[in-house]
Amino acid sequence: MMGPGEVLALQRPGGAFNTVPVHLSFPAEGRFASACKTEHNKSMDMGNQHPSISRLQEIQKEVKSIEQQVIGFSGLSDDKNYKKLERFLTKQLFEIDSVDTEGKGDIQQARKRAAQETERLLKELEQNANHPHRIEIQNIFKEAQSLVKEKIVPFYSGGNCVTDEFEEGIQDIILRLTHVKTGGKVSLRKARYHTLTKICAVQEIIEDCMKKQPSLPLSEDVHPSVAKINSVMCEVNKARGTLIALLMGVNNNNETCRHLSCVLSGLIADLDALDVCGRTEIRNYRREVVEDINKLLKYLDLEEEADTTYAFDLGQNHSILKIEKVLKRMREIKNELLQAQNPPELYLSSKTELQGLIGQLDEISLEKNPCIREARRRAVIEVQTLITYIDLKEALEKRKAFACEEHPSHKAVWSILGNLAEIQGEVLSFDGNRTDKNYIRLEELLTKQLLALDAVDPQGEEKCKAARKQAVKLAQNILSYLDLKSDEWEY
Repeated sequence: MMGPGEVLALQRPGGAFNTVPVHLSFPAEGRFASACKTEHNKSMDMGNQHPSISRLQEIQKEVKSIEQQVIGFSGLSDDKNYKKLERFLTKQLFEIDSVDTEGKGDIQQARKRAAQETERLLKELEQNANHPHRIEIQNIFKEAQSLVKEKIVPFYSGGNCVTDEFEEGIQDIILRLTHVKTGGKVSLRKARYHTLTKICAVQEIIEDCMKKQPSLPLSEDVHPSVAKINSVMCEVNKARGTLIALLMGVNNNNETCRHLSCVLSGLIADLDALDVCGRTEIRNYRREVVEDINKLLKYLDLEEEADTTYAFDLGQNHSILKIEKVLKRMREIKNELLQAQNPPELYLSSKTELQGLIGQLDEISLEKNPCIREARRRAVIEVQTLITYIDLKEALEKRKAFACEEHPSHKAVWSILGNLAEIQGEVLSFDGNRTDKNYIRLEELLTKQLLALDAVDPQGEEKCKAARKQAVKLAQNILSYLDLKSDEWEY
């Protein structure tokens, strides 16, 4: 072997030799050996990792596998799934505690980290199940259970007698649920969505039952098959009561969703097997009963559907995205108006566009979802409030242009309306909660204007009375809007 600087002899075709100096470059022996040794050590370290470290890593991997279940847990502490997750995490803590550290610092640190991560998930699980807003959701649901339990009896006998009091009670419960704050927390969103879905399903089932169906039932004299369809329809009416009881958790007959699903599917099979002898009216009658059964079957999959479609996450809902798009444009118009050097130039075009935004909101599908309904309602209020603000500013501008003699009381009302316009501009810009100093200040200013209006004596002037009444209504609406903006509601 040649070393660096040695020569290489090359023979020419004629037999003579030339000597050519060749400088061969070899890697430094120390660097090469070191690189090989490093790779070898890595391989050895991976193969010879301390058993305690390996065991801790296995436990951490198992704990990590249920993290999303814990984060998304939407039940209560007495639920089966809660106890299952709690047992699993507690078991992992015992496993971690049993790992022998042999007094080694690195193993002790690894065990400490594994224990902290497991304890963190246990704590999150407990917080999800006992969160104040989760308890609020459950308490509202209990009210719905009591209401349903009290009124469910007619459905078991195939009746459809529901009082106005019951309908109003259910509607109030749904509205209160939509106002429960979730703070974007997955577990609370799921809990609210699941609870709303059940109660709205009950409301829909009852509404369907109450609807007048002139084509049902047919007389049994028409055809022998009609008697069988009538019999099935009676069973369907009873199944409604069972379904409502199952959805609301007030069933006392040990019935299950699976059993009810089998019963309803069996009724469809019975109807399919009927010979209607080509009679159109009987075929239509049978079809309507089958449709009723299919509607009930749909409600049995509510829980699974909510989890698999992530329907509880309304932030990705198409209707909500459309509402957000409208609100974004409304805010742009608002900022243009509030920051404009000469706002009157923008009044007409702004009002025209805002009216168009109201039309867009009217066309948005509610998808039978009370949260979307509430989101749209609030968006409409936002847009209408801005239109009212423009109307008031326009009226004040016209008043300046056409100054004339008027009754002192009427003049006092207009002076207060001018103050209200300034305050409303601030309220439109307000972005905070009810603990903010600015909220308290604006609330006090509006209250003072209401008191000032109360002190105005119309002295029998009808025009002044009407103006004062409108001004009072405007001040109250601004107060309500301030409350709406500051109540931290979210879907």
